[in-house]
Amino acid sequence: MLKNKVIVVIGGLGLIGFEFVKSIIKNHGIAIIADINYKKYNFIIDELNAISDSTSYEFYKLNLSSAGNISNCIEYVTSKYNKIDALVNTAYPKNKDYGKDFFDVTLDSFNENINLNLGGYFLAMQIFCKYFLIQGYGNIINVGSIYGSVNPKFEIYKKTKFTVPIEYTAVKSALIHITKYVAKYFSGKNIRVNLISPGGVFDDQPNIFVTKYRKNCLNKGLLDKSDMSGTLIFLLSDDSKYINGQNIIVDDGFSL
Repeated sequence: MLKNKVIVVIGGLGLIGFEFVKSIIKNHGIAIIADINYKKYNFIIDELNAISDSTSYEFYKLNLSSAGNISNCIEYVTSKYNKIDALVNTAYPKNKDYGKDFFDVTLDSFNENINLNLGGYFLAMQIFCKYFLIQGYGNIINVGSIYGSVNPKFEIYKKTKFTVPIEYTAVKSALIHITKYVAKYFSGKNIRVNLISPGGVFDDQPNIFVTKYRKNCLNKGLLDKSDMSGTLIFLLSDDSKYINGQNIIVDDGFSL
């Protein structure tokens, strides 16, 4: 479905991002893994080579908060492939204080996390859209969360060591409307902008959490990290060319 499409995946070494990269390659696209963590890249090369040869992917070290770095990435990819068909943004940069309880979050920390994450998404969309206007087309897929659409279910986090950070809900809810804003802003310009909002993804959470979470779903419970890949491939393909400005929720009914 993605034959010869060149797709930049920001945060391409993350939990969901790397699954997206593998799915793009399996569907005969070319994945540009744009991530700040070069050391991690060295550990996944063999896994990628088991899927395809190195002509189907490459790594570009990218800092989401640097306009110059993002522009240089676009310039590099275009010089090599003569186009960029799509941007997929899965990154979630955060500071060292991220994840604290509501009463322990300082204003400075809150603002820094909003700037790192939501600001990074804005910056990437702004710069890529400038390029897409010149190119004559483009496709952007952001990754949000169900907690951008519904309130956290705090009861499932009791007796665990983690919670839903206030910054997370602020970023993910704003991302829904920023996605719609940018899609509408470029009306008539052949630029699509959509959002995938996954439910919880299994990442070795404690059993007590997994069990409580599943009770709020319809069938499976926590998703596998590959469960969003079908939605991604569809949105990247030409089969979805009239889907624009949408928030696609993939959560096994958790948000119902």
